[in-house]
Amino acid sequence: MEISKPHAALLSSPGTGHLLPVLELGNRLVTYHNFAVTIFVVSSHASPAEAQVLQSSMSPKLCNVIDLPPVDISGLVDPNAAVVTQIAVMMREVRPNLRSSISSMKPRPTVLIVDFFGTESLPVADEFDMLKYVYFPSNAWFVALTIFVPFLDKVVEGEYVHQKEPLKIPGCKPIRPEEVVDPLLERTNQQYFEYLRIGTETLRSDGILINTWEDLESTTLTALRDEKFLGGIVKVPIYPVGPITRAVSGLKSDLFDWLEKQPRESVIYVSFGSGGLLSYEQMTEVAWGLDLSQQRFVWVVRPPTIEAADAAFFTAGEGGDDPLSNLPDGFLTRTQSLGFMVPFWAPQVDVLNHPSIGGFLSHCGWGSTLESITNEIPMIAWPLYAEQKMNATLLTEEIGVAIRSKVLPSKKVVQREEIEKMVRKIIEDNDGKNGIRGRVKELKHSAEKALSKGGSSHNALSQLEKQCKMCMEQQNASAQ
Repeated sequence: MEISKPHAALLSSPGTGHLLPVLELGNRLVTYHNFAVTIFVVSSHASPAEAQVLQSSMSPKLCNVIDLPPVDISGLVDPNAAVVTQIAVMMREVRPNLRSSISSMKPRPTVLIVDFFGTESLPVADEFDMLKYVYFPSNAWFVALTIFVPFLDKVVEGEYVHQKEPLKIPGCKPIRPEEVVDPLLERTNQQYFEYLRIGTETLRSDGILINTWEDLESTTLTALRDEKFLGGIVKVPIYPVGPITRAVSGLKSDLFDWLEKQPRESVIYVSFGSGGLLSYEQMTEVAWGLDLSQQRFVWVVRPPTIEAADAAFFTAGEGGDDPLSNLPDGFLTRTQSLGFMVPFWAPQVDVLNHPSIGGFLSHCGWGSTLESITNEIPMIAWPLYAEQKMNATLLTEEIGVAIRSKVLPSKKVVQREEIEKMVRKIIEDNDGKNGIRGRVKELKHSAEKALSKGGSSHNALSQLEKQCKMCMEQQNASAQ
């Protein structure tokens, strides 16, 4: 049977932050590049937020979404294993299900695009003569580190976090030891070996898609392509295709009624992502910082954690104890005219899109970061886990759209006085066009240009489309 347009199979790993950018990439391929798209989802089935994302992706139905049968990893990993380890093992175990799903498709897809946790499935594409790409729903600096880690592994002695000097990556900003991604925290942990493997396997693809754009990270993207730097290692095309973010859904609720009554750019939005949690002590300091700042705020509040900061990764959006009961005495009364509390989950894209929002106290997940930039919202960087510490450095030191605390929130409790100062600085921002707010407005326009027809990100996906059409023509010719 002759194929009339390229068909992309996308594979997403569990977690809302991984699933959303894959779904949105699929939508973009269908809407602007004339692809048919099937998205294979490996869901953890424990996260209500994930279920909600899947549900909303079904309408309008641009892509065919297939929920792969869940895999039981309970006998393969310790229940307390790192999130990276658990995801990596799930993705390994799901391969037979993916293979049988693809083999039953008539005609077969032209191309397989896996997110970076799915690199062990690249050989499935070889089996069925498909092109194969790796999609990083993150920034180019994180991609550079991931690809270079197998080389660092050979030359760095001892733990990365104990190094006296920053880790040098050819042509890129060096990474300070305290900023390294979670898998590099302990070299004997399984997550480290999984991350090393991902770095090696990524280079066996036909190309790397990154959720960034040329103007945002031009130096790092140049290093990934230049043979004198990382290009000598990478040797496959780099496609910056971002910013790929969710569309506004137009939800209505009490929260939006409240936002309508607030002045323009006067409200700080406080949220620590779908999987991030604070300790009780830190939650108390955040509450006092907001109270003392006397600025308007919307706070997505969850019960505090006594475990890791990413303890809610697989249960994002799940209810439970009333999180408001953990706030300081009198806080709700004192701030009732200034603040709006949202338990557990908020429609973030719609909130950030509202004209009354003037700042975002964010965990610096890359999806949230792009949503903030594309809505011209400056940030207070509050990294908790994964690659968020690197993201925070990128936002504050390179891109210039955020401020951050003097201590890392993942290491020490940030005190109320500092929180108060940061909130005031972002909302009052007296530097105008020359400050953070001016810079983020510039980047919003740069992002729009990159995505528009003829823009750098649109052209990158057009290049991918061209490769897939050539492959499709070859498939059609051999089928005759």
